Amino acid sequence: MLHCKAVCKRYGGGRWILTDVDMEVSAGEVVAVVGTNGSGKSTLLKILVGLSQPTSGKVSGRPPTIGYVPDRFTAHERISAISYLTHMGRIRGMSTSAARARGGHLLDRLALVGGPTASLRTLSKGNAQKVALAQALLVRPDLLVLDEPWSGLDASAHGVLGEFIDEVAARRGAVVFTDHREAITGTHATGAYAITDGRVVWRGGTHAEGPAPVVELVLTVPADGAVPAEPDWYSLPGVVNAARRGQDTILRVTREHSDAVLMTALQHRWSVDAVARAAHDHGSRTDAGSVAR
Repeated sequence: MLHCKAVCKRYGGGRWILTDVDMEVSAGEVVAVVGTNGSGKSTLLKILVGLSQPTSGKVSGRPPTIGYVPDRFTAHERISAISYLTHMGRIRGMSTSAARARGGHLLDRLALVGGPTASLRTLSKGNAQKVALAQALLVRPDLLVLDEPWSGLDASAHGVLGEFIDEVAARRGAVVFTDHREAITGTHATGAYAITDGRVVWRGGTHAEGPAPVVELVLTVPADGAVPAEPDWYSLPGVVNAARRGQDTILRVTREHSDAVLMTALQHRWSVDAVARAAHDHGSRTDAGSVAR
């Protein structure tokens, strides 16, 4: 169990960023840390993984293998994504062939634009974030720590990130991530802490009555062939994942927000092809109660 006890942090003689933080993360848990910008979320994560030391207090129980993704992965190197991952794998004790194979597999799942041979310095922020996520998963982590992972990642990979989180937890690894959206926290986390004025407070299990119900919406072009507008789906409350399948757009939405999202889709001239209860696994679908158009 990862355990923070009375952890405090400040830089120099400045203000206290964290004050008397008590926090526990057990194997198999997916824990969200929520708070406004500047509340100390990133500082807390750096302390959890050992990149920053607390001014006072203690962190114990760090597992041997930790994967960490910062809020921004800046890559100026000329080397390719797969060369970088191979190098990182070698540092972590993997053979060259194993690191290259594992890195290629992860980049393939994340659909890196330009493929594994793309130069790091040419990548967009979203695609650089895919490489950062891949490096955190090269050696299967006992603890995966993610700083605002959805906000920096391309929308096309949001569902894959959810799958990775599930896989780590299923192996009895622990996951800690930060985010500010209730839909993400309620759907992906088993529990949450909130940071306010430097203090961390346990908000309780987000799945106390089972996982938040998720609905899958299948949207398609209207019969007249007109191209509908494509809103920023992730800006809508409750949207957990959005993906394209041919001409269709597949949305996963928390049930309480599904009516509002459907209304927005119709206003943008989408037709509704199907509505179904989605399995709570960020990837598969349960066609229960499908309603065809």
